[in-house]
Formats: sequence, C-alpha cells, structure tokens
Amino acid sequence: MMRRCITLFSTRIRCMDSIMPSSSFSQWTTGGSESLIFGRFLSVFGGYNHGLVQRKAPDPDDPVNLIKEDGVSICSQMWIENFNEPDRTVSNLSGYLRRFELWVLAYQKVCTDETGSYLPKNSITRGELDDLLALRNAVLDNRFRWGARLEFLIKSPKDKTDYASLSKRKIKAILTTTQPTPFQDRIVQEVLLMVLEPVYEARFSQKSFAFRPGRNAHTVLRVIRRSFAGYLWYLKGDLSTVLDGMKVGLIIGSLMRDVRDKKVVDLIKAALVTPVITTRPDDVEKKKKKKRKYQKKRVLADDEPKPDPYWLETFFGFAPEEADKLPNWGHCGILSPLLANICLDELDRWMEGKIKEFYQPSKSDVIWNSPEGEAEQGNTSWPEFVPTSGPDKTRKMDYIRYGGHILIGVRGPRADAAALRKQLIDFCDQKYMLKLDNECLPIEHITKGIMFLDHVLCRRVVYPTLRYTATGGKIISEKGVGTLLSVTASLKQCIRQFRKLNFLKGDRDPDPQPCFRMFHATQAHTNAQMNKFLATMVEWYRFADNRKKVVNFCSYILRGSLAKLYAAKYKLRSRAKVYKIGARNLSRPLKEKKGQSPEYHNLLRMGLVESIDGLQYTRMSLVPETDYSPFPNDWRPEHEKALLEYLRLDDPKTLEEQRRCIKEQGLISPQDYSSMLVWNYKRNAISSDQLSLLKRSIDDAASSGSALSGSDDEKNDENVDEVEENREQVHVMLN
Repeated sequence: MMRRCITLFSTRIRCMDSIMPSSSFSQWTTGGSESLIFGRFLSVFGGYNHGLVQRKAPDPDDPVNLIKEDGVSICSQMWIENFNEPDRTVSNLSGYLRRFELWVLAYQKVCTDETGSYLPKNSITRGELDDLLALRNAVLDNRFRWGARLEFLIKSPKDKTDYASLSKRKIKAILTTTQPTPFQDRIVQEVLLMVLEPVYEARFSQKSFAFRPGRNAHTVLRVIRRSFAGYLWYLKGDLSTVLDGMKVGLIIGSLMRDVRDKKVVDLIKAALVTPVITTRPDDVEKKKKKKRKYQKKRVLADDEPKPDPYWLETFFGFAPEEADKLPNWGHCGILSPLLANICLDELDRWMEGKIKEFYQPSKSDVIWNSPEGEAEQGNTSWPEFVPTSGPDKTRKMDYIRYGGHILIGVRGPRADAAALRKQLIDFCDQKYMLKLDNECLPIEHITKGIMFLDHVLCRRVVYPTLRYTATGGKIISEKGVGTLLSVTASLKQCIRQFRKLNFLKGDRDPDPQPCFRMFHATQAHTNAQMNKFLATMVEWYRFADNRKKVVNFCSYILRGSLAKLYAAKYKLRSRAKVYKIGARNLSRPLKEKKGQSPEYHNLLRMGLVESIDGLQYTRMSLVPETDYSPFPNDWRPEHEKALLEYLRLDDPKTLEEQRRCIKEQGLISPQDYSSMLVWNYKRNAISSDQLSLLKRSIDDAASSGSALSGSDDEKNDENVDEVEENREQVHVMLN
C-alpha cells in the first residue's frame, strides 16, 4: 500500500513538472506552509526509499571502526602463542603491525611517559586517531622515515610548535644539533617492542637477567647465593663494549634466527642504518663560552609532571657499574636492550653447552652426588656450604650474565678455568669480533673476594652446633666448623658512590659534606628527600649479609650532611647545636617565629605549618634484618609462571591425567559431586548426604541384627527381613 501511494505521488509530481516550468516549481516548493509540508514529505520518503535501495557501508579507513579488540588482550594472546611453541620460526608479524589496537596502546604508553599521567582510550581525540592511522599506514607502505625533525605524521600533545613558521636560523639549529627522539619514532619503537618481546622472551636463556621483565639485580644476587656456593674459582668478564654498538649485519643475522618477517626486519635495519645527528664537541664548547646576562626561568605547565630531581639524581648516581650502561643503537631506542640480549643470547646458549660438557659427578663427594638420570642436588641442609676441591670431587660449572657482564663459577682445578677462558676468548672473537685478553677475564679464588653488582662474594666461617644420636640413644652436641658463601655489600664502593655525589670527602675517615643543592628547600622537604634515598638504600642492600651495617653508615653520612647544611643555613655554627635543637633525627623545627607566636606543635595542630618527618634508620637496631628467604631452583618471574600454568591447564592431557588420578585414588571431583547432589535431589526429593546416612544406619542395623543371640529366632528373622526390605528400598532410591 505504501509503495503504491509513493508511486502515485511521484507520477503526479512528474505531471506537474511537465505542466509547470522549473523556475515556478522551485518557487512553489520553497514558499508557503503547503510547500513546507510537501518538502518534509519528500525528504522523509526520499530518505526511506534510498535506505531501501542501498545502505551505506562502514568506512574501512575510519580509525574508530578499526578498534575491534582490546590491545592488552592481543598482547596476551601473542605471549601465549609464543610460550606454547617457543621453538617455531615466526614469519607472520606483519599481521600484528596492521592491528590498529596495538598502535593505540603504544600511543597511550608513550603519552603516559611524556606527560606523566595515564591517558584513557576514550580521551584520545578523533584528530589524534587519524594521525595515528596515518603513521601506521606509512610504516606498512614503507614511507616512514626514522629521525624526522620537521615533518611529523603525529606530534606530541605537549608539542605546540608551528614548524611552518620557523625562521631559517631555528630550522638550521634543529637540523644540526642533538634533539630528543621524535614522538612518532617512540610510538613505532613501542609497537615493535610489543611485537618482538614475547617472541624472544620465550626463547631467551634462564642465565641472562638484564633488560628483561621480572629479572633484576636482586634476582642475580639471590641466584648467586643459592647456586654459586660450591665454586672455588671465578671468572668475571666485562663485555660491555658490545652494548656500545655492533655491526648491522651481526644484529640482523641474530634477529633472523627466529624472525623471518621482511617488513619488521627491514624496519629495524633502517633504524640501525639511518645516521643519528649529534652536536659536535667544538660547537658545545663555543656555546658554553657565550653566556647570556639574563635567562628566563622555565615555568612548568599544569599538565607537565613535576620532577623530583635531587632524589632521582642521587638514586641513579648510586647505580652499580654493571647496571650503569644502557644500550642505545641508532634510532632503535627502547628496542636496543632487546637487540643486545638477542645478540648475546648465542653466548648464553654456548655457555649452557659448556656447563653440560664440564659436569662430572663423583660418588664420593658430599655434594652433587646424585645418581644418573636424576636432577643434580646440592647439600639441602647447608645450601651455602662451600666444599673443598680435589681430584675425587665433583667437577661442575655455572654461569650468569647481567647485561654485558658475566660471572662464571668453576669447581675443579684452576687449569680447567684457564682452558675455559681460552675457549671463551676465541668464541667472542669469532662471533662478536671482540678482542679480549686474560686481563679482561681474570681468574680469582673465592678467598680473595669477587666483586659483582657492588657486592663481594667471599667465604664466611661459622661454628654451628651439631646434634646427633650416639649408641645407646644418647644425644651428643658439639661444635662444628663450616664455610658459607657470604654476599656482602662493599663499603668501599658505597663510599666511592657517596664521594661521586659530593656527600663526603676522604677514604679512611669519611667526613660528611653539606648538600648545598637543598639550601633553598624547606626542612620538611629536605628530610623527605633524604628519607626517599634511605628507603632506596634499604631495599638495594636487602640481600646483603651486612645490611644493618651499610645502611647505618648511609644514614650517618646523610644525617651529617643535613646537619652541616642546616648549620650553614640557620647560622647555628656546629652540628652539635643542630642536633641539640632538632633532635637526633632532625624532626624538630630549627627556626621558629620569635615573639608571642604559638609553639610548633600548636601550629601543626592548626594546620599552619607542614609536618617534618625525621630521618629514618638513625640507629642500627631500626634497620631491618637481611632477607634470607629461600630461592627455588626452578625460579621464574610471576608472569612466566602464570603463562606456563595457563598453558598446562589449557592442555587436554592435563585434564585426562587429573581424571585418571582421581579414579585411581577412588575420589570424586567437585563437579561430579555437585551434579550427583542435584540429580539425586531432583529424582528422589532427598539429598545425597541424607541417603548416605540412611544407608549407613541400615548397614549398622544389619550388622547388629546378625550379632543377635539365637534365643529368640523368630524375632531375629523378622528383624533381618525388615533390614533387607529397607536396603532394597534405599537401593532403588539411589539408582
């Protein structure tokens, strides 16, 4: 009916069009109330008719339509796939580069690093999504260029510069001086890291611990305390020159062992080949000579993160030598540590093979004397016991790598350690073209002390009380002698780091120096900064045997430095007077208002002054004890544990094994038990537990009936018949 009306109406309009000229028709349709109603009628039914003929398809280039899934779930799926098949050759990474969800997630992460606050997905504007899509398409079409300085596909939210209106002098300065990494480069680096990291984390050796998620310097110290106790000779090698850079062919060759995706490999190769523009040293010296009379103080924007420079500088200045260098190759940025681990993974695999070749167990040894076919074990009662060496002892070796620094422990004669050193020098020469000598790989005995990560590995003699049962059941207690592996914080290294930060001077008798950089800060803020640093020291020396001593020394240096600062600031002449007014922990205000003003605690109660926190750990008894918690042999980070547990539970074989084990032990699974309860209640209107109780009572009655005496046989027969009848009823109800 509706179609017929529309047809008649359109026919009438054609007739009117043939009678009336077009100009008069246009005037008629644009004037008067009747013409307005007619126009609305045309618009409604015209749109309706167009919808019937053709519906508009969604735009495939619309960035909103490309976000179909959460980026985190895509990353999780990549980790699961790679940990499920860690040995397969990956060739389909370009498909993940096309996933726009990963680019949105990378944009969120880079914006968070840039602004210091988390950027929700719904806060990204349509213009930013369009620019992000243009960046993705440029990468896929090989139009992206690393290190662009004037033409950007997407800019940082903080970058308000109009590059089209810059002067020639500013453009020349941008093109010839060192500039921070462009915002769009960091997004591409983040996407590549999200794509490549799960591929290689499933393949990396368990002997490497730097630049990897869930593995840090503390993990290394705990592994050393657990696994390196039985070694007498140590090789410590410094391969950190590899982190400065390698030949592009070696990096790409190491990358293509597991990744055969041409687009990803070419993108990383372009990042390594593209030259990085840096300022020449001569230009820097010229700029230093020119000093302006007045320099405007920089004011932070509202959305810009407020830095905490003093504590951060102090914290990073205390980094150990092994963790001080971070690789930065070309335009790879955050990809550089991953590429360094990819290249050094071949060394890890080679050392794992050498460990298996070197291992020779001895039946007469107290330690590592496990039978063939079983996992090797240490002395479980003394996990840190250091045994002696000899020809009839077990020969064993272990290896660990943190960044470009390696540590090898050898149990056996020194000649074996020297032979291993020669093989290691040849391997590094052939594989990495790295020229090493005996001085780069010294062989040291455990008695001399080996420095690694600012901790000293040495022997510690203990005298434990041994209790055993003699003949006749008499318990005998006597003192024994044992040597344990000691992981001790180096006090010399701690003093050296403090001297580098200008906190003290002198070696034998360290004298604290005032930290004048905090001169204009308030007492509350200064104390808070030092408490942050002390908390960092307590956590850093968590696994050191002398944790109390070294943290108490750090507290003494910082407290003396602050006391000298306050003495100079408030003109109190000496540290003793500062301690007398401000107390031992400097928690009392050193400067109060004169006259009739209220005391400090009254002002604090009224909220007119800020609270002053005293310095922590002013006494050794306040420092927490050393953490000696056991470290498992098959330790893995928490995220890897969760992945492996998920894969194990997702495997159908695991379910079958659990069911078979339940049947063999005569147990019932919770699911089957719940279904049995529900089914019995539906069928018999009685719960399974009540049926079991009824059956048990009938069985008890039957056993008691069979035990009755034969004095009254007729009555006994009646009871037995009644019990049998009840048992049959219960059997029918249960079935």
